[in-house]
Amino acid sequence: MRRTKTDRRRSFKAWFVDTGWRHVIAWIAIVFALFPLLYILSVSLNPIGTLTGSNQLFRSIDFSNYVRLFTDPDLPYPQWYANSLVIAIITSVFTVLLCALGAYAFSRMRFTGRRFGLATLLVLQMFPQLLAITAIFLLMIQISDVFPAIGLGTHAGLIMIYLGGALGVNTFLMYGFFNTVPVAIDEAAKIDGAGHARVFFTIMLPLVTPILIVIGLLTFIGIIGEFAIASVILNDPAQQTVAIGLFQLVSGFMSQNWGVFAAGAVLAALPVMVFFLVSQRYIAGGLVSGSVK
Repeated sequence: MRRTKTDRRRSFKAWFVDTGWRHVIAWIAIVFALFPLLYILSVSLNPIGTLTGSNQLFRSIDFSNYVRLFTDPDLPYPQWYANSLVIAIITSVFTVLLCALGAYAFSRMRFTGRRFGLATLLVLQMFPQLLAITAIFLLMIQISDVFPAIGLGTHAGLIMIYLGGALGVNTFLMYGFFNTVPVAIDEAAKIDGAGHARVFFTIMLPLVTPILIVIGLLTFIGIIGEFAIASVILNDPAQQTVAIGLFQLVSGFMSQNWGVFAAGAVLAALPVMVFFLVSQRYIAGGLVSGSVK
């Protein structure tokens, strides 16, 4: 029996009411998310250097902006790029390690001041580090007089500031994840003669791999794009990061460097994208293995 046009229309209407509207919303969300990325990529390939001629996407394709990033002697973009990667990687690694140690102590050990420490971590989340930027600047000036290696204008000093601001919220997040691991696993390992260090490194860390990767990823993304604190601490152009350097390209009143700015932003986003794509597979695998264990 052949279906009539009315039946087909009713079938399409039923499909749209059931699942079709979800596809429409999904495509709208995809377009909404991709348009800024495509626009920045189009500006980076536009040799004009301004935003006024970039209304038409990919009207012209030219790689002169990317070439200038690595050939202009007045534009130390490779140094900025290297500085950002070094600071972001070191900060991410130490953030994950220190937060995991703190979360394990709060989750598995019972000591005086434990509840007060947890409450302090919760309160610290309410105050962003940016509020203390003036106090941080004055403190770094005084530290420079005693320990110049970690004072104002150094990467080590900036990394320590980032670590101090990230330990509170990330430790509290890891604490909740550590609590989901059964205590019986620790007790069984201790019966076999394992100490806290062995339990932590050989048992707990593999079980909480998803939260470790998530914290590392979020920290890496935040440090790559951080501007306010880095611009106050790093006053030497050779020590500055990508965020500070790119801001200087367009901060002037008559700046015509939007094409170079967009090219630098595209390259700065590449390690974040690669890290996210690689870690996404490990996050899914860690969740499955953790549930089985």
